Amino acid sequence: MTHVLVLTAVDVEARGLARHLGLARVERTPWPHYRAGALEIACVGVRAGRIEERVNACVPPDLLVSAGACGALAPSLVTGDLVVPETVVSADGGRHTTDALPGLPRAGALLTVADVVESVAAKARLWMETGAAAVDMESALIVAWARSRGIRVAVVRGVSDTAADAVPADLVALVDVGGRVSAGRAIRAALARPSALADAMHLGRGTAAALKTVAAALARVARHG
Repeated sequence: MTHVLVLTAVDVEARGLARHLGLARVERTPWPHYRAGALEIACVGVRAGRIEERVNACVPPDLLVSAGACGALAPSLVTGDLVVPETVVSADGGRHTTDALPGLPRAGALLTVADVVESVAAKARLWMETGAAAVDMESALIVAWARSRGIRVAVVRGVSDTAADAVPADLVALVDVGGRVSAGRAIRAALARPSALADAMHLGRGTAAALKTVAAALARVARHG
């Protein structure tokens, strides 16, 4: 049976996917890590900053999947839509082809950037310049890492914020490099910008919808695996 290792950026994504898929926590690792049968989830941090050490702590995978939330660039995408790109575009313009997944047709491109795309205008500009339907901060890094090691790799993302939604940078700053949301940072953000709480709740609802969609897609992959 194919062992599928799903990599997320933040603990909220790993925990949410594990809950939907019925995966148990791997207690021997101090970071978010879940497993059941041939499916495993590991949080590798923002910009995949912990990918090497954390993948090495997992069962050797036959397939890596970059999974979690993404932001829409294409105006046609709505919250909760599934994005399974055929191509991932890196910030420097490099293009990486993903591997096919059973039961999940691939289409279009996803852009990976180094920093959060904060404004609606910036999203529109990236859509026009790259043609990518959506954006995240990890997938190109994960795909390149897997390719350098001869591991099959795919991307399964759900839309958490539409092309018409701004994403303030202080919300992304709540997450540390290892992928955990810092309560201290959240308090400071709320004190500095009172509307940050409402923005965080809106993004949280979008993320929950995205993760539900991604979990259903991963379940299909596991059944076909």
